[in-house]
Amino acid sequence: MNLHWLLRASRWARNPPSPGRVKLVLGVIAICLVIVAIEHFIGWPDALSRQPQGRRIPMP
Repeated sequence: MNLHWLLRASRWARNPPSPGRVKLVLGVIAICLVIVAIEHFIGWPDALSRQPQGRRIPMP
């Protein structure tokens, strides 16, 4: 482990984040997991997909 991360961990141990910030981070992680689950089980909508264009051949 890097010394920088050890110093950061010791600072967090002395001054832990507020409960509001912890809820915010957990909420963002939960939203991301919900989006991943929807994409996995339902799929990505075709309207939001990029149309494959293939290689562009320059015209002479």
